[in-house]
Amino acid sequence: MSSIKKVVLAYSGGLDTSAIVPWLKENYGCEVVAFVADVGQGAEELEGVEAKAIASGASQCYVVDLKDEMVSDYIYPTLKTGSIYEGTYLLGTSMARPIIAKAQVEIARKVGADALSHGCTGKGNDQVRFESCFAALAPDLKVIAPWREWDLSSRESLLDYLAERNIPCSASATKIYSRDANAWHISHEGGELEDPWCQPSEQVWTWTNSPEQAPNDAEYVTLNVQAGEVVAVNGEQLKPYDCLVKLNEIAAPHGVGRVDIVENRLVGMKSRGCYETPGGTVIMAALQAIDELVLDKASRKWKEVLGAEFSHLVYDGRWFTPLKDSILAGAEALSSVATGEVVLKLYKGQVTAVQKKSPNSLYSEDFATFGEDDVYDQSHAEGFIRLFSLSSRISALAKQ
Repeated sequence: MSSIKKVVLAYSGGLDTSAIVPWLKENYGCEVVAFVADVGQGAEELEGVEAKAIASGASQCYVVDLKDEMVSDYIYPTLKTGSIYEGTYLLGTSMARPIIAKAQVEIARKVGADALSHGCTGKGNDQVRFESCFAALAPDLKVIAPWREWDLSSRESLLDYLAERNIPCSASATKIYSRDANAWHISHEGGELEDPWCQPSEQVWTWTNSPEQAPNDAEYVTLNVQAGEVVAVNGEQLKPYDCLVKLNEIAAPHGVGRVDIVENRLVGMKSRGCYETPGGTVIMAALQAIDELVLDKASRKWKEVLGAEFSHLVYDGRWFTPLKDSILAGAEALSSVATGEVVLKLYKGQVTAVQKKSPNSLYSEDFATFGEDDVYDQSHAEGFIRLFSLSSRISALAKQ
C-alpha cells in the first residue's frame, strides 16, 4: 500500500466519498486529490463541494465542467443509435460514466497521480463502467475501490467513522434513497423501491409532476432535427446541452419521462429503479418520428439491431472500444437522412408526435392512399405474394 503516493478520487461530497478521503490517507498513506464532475446535477449538489473535500482531508479539489461535452459527444451519439436498455431505460447514469472516467484520468495525469479511486459499491454496475474505462485509458494506474476493501458495511458505520474524525457531512441515517442526477436524468433506488410490489410514493420523485398533478391542458413543442440531432426547440437554435435543458423545463411539469423498472444489472442481480428523464423522452420521441419517415424497412430493422447492441454496450461500460466506434459509424450513416421537423404533444405523462415532416421522407400519399391513384397497380401484388410465400408453399406440398 505504501507504494501509492497520490490518488485522484471521483468525489461527490456525499457520505461514501467523504469517508473515502480519510480512509485512503489512513490505509494507503497517500495524498488524496478530489475530482468533481459537473454533469448537470445542479448547483445545489455542487455548492460548497470544494470546501467539503478539503475538510475531509483532500489536498486539492478540481471541479470540471463536462455538461456540454457530455451531451454533444456522449448523449447525442447514443441517441442516433436509438438505444433503450431493456426497452425502457434511457441510460442516463450509464452515458455519464465514460466522460467522468476520462476526465478523472486527465486530472490524474495533470497532478502526477499513480492511482485512481471511486466510491462505487461491489454490487453495482458503476464499478465495472469506471474501471473498464480506466483500463482502456490508463492501464498503468492502480485502481482503489474502498467498498471492496474496507469493513465499513452500512450507512451508520460510515457516519460513525466520519464523526470519530470530526469530518462534517450533510448525510444522515434517515436518508432512504440513493439518487444520481445529471442533465439527462435523475435515478432513484432504495427505500420502498427495494420491494417490486410496492408502488413508489410521491417522495421518490423529485423532478417531474405526477400525471395527476400535471396541467389539464396539453402543451405542444416543436423540434427541428438535423442529421439525427435536435438543433432547435420551438424555432430557437440551441446547442445540444441548451436544447436538453429547455426541454427538461418544458416536459417536467407535464409528468413526462417517469419510468419504474426492474432491470438486469451487469453483475448478475436484478435491481429496481425509478428514473426521471423528461427532456430526453421528448427528444427520443422526436427522433423516432423522423426515422418513421426517412428509413426504409430494412434500414429500420438494422437500426433496431444496432440500438439494442449499443444499449448493452453503454450499460456495460464498454465505451472506449472498437465496437463502440463501429456501431456509431453505422448509426451516423443511417442518421445522415434523419432531418426534419416534429410537433409533439405533452399531456399527463405522455409525449406523442402529432405532426412530422422531412425533406428526405419516403412516405408518399400517392402510393399509400386508399383512394384512386395512378402509380400503383394492385394486381402486381399477386405475383409478389406467390414468390414471397413460395418456401411455405413448397414446405406444405412436401408434407402432403
